Amino acid sequence: MTVQAIDRFSIDADEAASTVFDAVIIGSGVSGALIAKSLAAQGLKVLVVEAGSGNDITVSDYEENVFRFYGAASKDNNSAYYNAKNAPMPRDFETVRLRDGQINDHGYLVQKGPFEIDSTYTRVLGGTTRHWEGKALRMLPDDFRMHSLFGHGRDWPISYETLEPYYRQAEAELGVSGDVEDQLYGGLTFGEEGYVLPMHKMPASYLDQVLARDIDGMTVDVADQSFSLKVRTTPQARNGIPNKAYAGGKGFVPNGAVSVDQAEMGGRCQGNTNCVPICPVQAKYDARRTLMLAIATGNVKLLARSVASKVLVDSASGEITGIEVKTYQDPDQPGFTARVFRARTYVLAANAVENARLMLASGLPGQNDLMGRNLMDHGYLLTWALMPEPIGVMRGPVCTSGIEDLRTGNYRSNMAAVRFSIHNDGWGWATGGPYSDLYDAVDRQNLFGAELRQGLIDTVARQVLIDCMIEIPADPGNRVTVDSRYTDQLGNMRPVISFEIPQYTLETVAFSRGLTKQLYQRAGAQDHSSYDPMAPGWVTHNGEGYVVRGGNHWAGTHLMGESPKDSVVNDRQQSWEHANLYLAGAGSMPTIGTANTTLTLAAICLRTAEDIAARLVAPTAASALGA
Repeated sequence: MTVQAIDRFSIDADEAASTVFDAVIIGSGVSGALIAKSLAAQGLKVLVVEAGSGNDITVSDYEENVFRFYGAASKDNNSAYYNAKNAPMPRDFETVRLRDGQINDHGYLVQKGPFEIDSTYTRVLGGTTRHWEGKALRMLPDDFRMHSLFGHGRDWPISYETLEPYYRQAEAELGVSGDVEDQLYGGLTFGEEGYVLPMHKMPASYLDQVLARDIDGMTVDVADQSFSLKVRTTPQARNGIPNKAYAGGKGFVPNGAVSVDQAEMGGRCQGNTNCVPICPVQAKYDARRTLMLAIATGNVKLLARSVASKVLVDSASGEITGIEVKTYQDPDQPGFTARVFRARTYVLAANAVENARLMLASGLPGQNDLMGRNLMDHGYLLTWALMPEPIGVMRGPVCTSGIEDLRTGNYRSNMAAVRFSIHNDGWGWATGGPYSDLYDAVDRQNLFGAELRQGLIDTVARQVLIDCMIEIPADPGNRVTVDSRYTDQLGNMRPVISFEIPQYTLETVAFSRGLTKQLYQRAGAQDHSSYDPMAPGWVTHNGEGYVVRGGNHWAGTHLMGESPKDSVVNDRQQSWEHANLYLAGAGSMPTIGTANTTLTLAAICLRTAEDIAARLVAPTAASALGA
């Protein structure tokens, strides 16, 4: 990474501190990037503040991340990205099983339990879209009326129908590949007649097709309803074949690799099965694509290596007067310069954990004490088996298909919703395969030479993993807090996580385990699922033990609602207490249903950007950049 490359779009910290922007956005992930791009298109001047180094705008920078992943001993979600001491990231290997009120403060997240969640996020340019898998599912209409329909969780202040046009915008911004016909379930509608997604679906893998032979048409009875199962392709934000029918026949032109210089990368998915933590060919969307388009307008400047430390408030009016930011030079050495950046409007777009952490560290818990509460994530139960025949493992994206038919139903009055994903990457998530398969073959089975090669082929080629993604509704007791005893190298208070899996979710954990046993039996597969009582995520329900993993889908810490009495922001993500402050992203979501959160948070942020622009675009000219 050269200084000259950074200088093409960055701004000097002192210059930024002397400028009054139209908007200061904290965070360069998908929320911040989409809002920045939308505001820039209206001619508004925007500063994007990023905690990470910002060294990710050339192909050589990207390849450095790929090689870092190849060389990492632990292939966790953040293993491809430099973990700066001045902008530390959670790592899933830092989790341990907590006992008897034990606190784990060894990682960046301070975990108080009683359930220690192994979810992470990424503090680099582009945020957690750098390591996400790329699934781009819509939430279901029922998910927006969770409490009214099923008596659990919360209701949204807006309906699916209100958000639907923004879902279409988000699918264009992220470049979603998928088939609308495969998504016609659970009350989903797609607004325009004849609407198609920007790109054709990722082809179903051979494994998907083999399982579909045995699963399609299978009937499952849950409570008072019967569900017919079908393996369906999953919409995802990765480049495929553009759909010529998109936009009334105008077609779709996908964005390629992120680079300040011309790069022959970022075309169609090549099926490396390495989507997490990094696509080696940049076929998968990440928020740098949107951010670079925003910067190209000339209206957006980026300030990297800068960590927001305090939100400043006028005590009389409640208006935000600035955000204090600590800028560092060396990512690992102590030392920083604190400056205050000012704007007409402020947007916190870090993520659900970091937004809440910053507000609480600023002494702003809210009059209703809801800041940081109602923390959500998806709970994942992993199940795995050996098929009776080779099924083409390690081909395609991590997941190309799943089972969606149980994402909603009357049963949600008694237990949580669930969706199932079929994995093309073998047992990797569950057991660390194929690396662990090699260790087992050599160390335990004493295999070597041709026998070792054939043994690995016979085992790995038959591996199947089905994950069960289960909703966890909002609960005020699940929360982010701060504590002055726990700080990072810059002196900023670290997030303290308190989390518990409710019985409502555990009911579905048990149900899902039973159903996957049936699925494997129908497919003639030998179930190898097992759960270690000493592992983090160990839970018990009705005498049976399971390990529940986190989904990296942090949400819910600054909920939107209809009233300041029971929510933090309104339906446009505007703070009830601070009129010129928006808290953007999944933290505003009252429920998360059974959809990965990215597409929905993108949709609500596009809606928020409209509101911010309407307030800022006025007869009086905005302050010029550098004025």
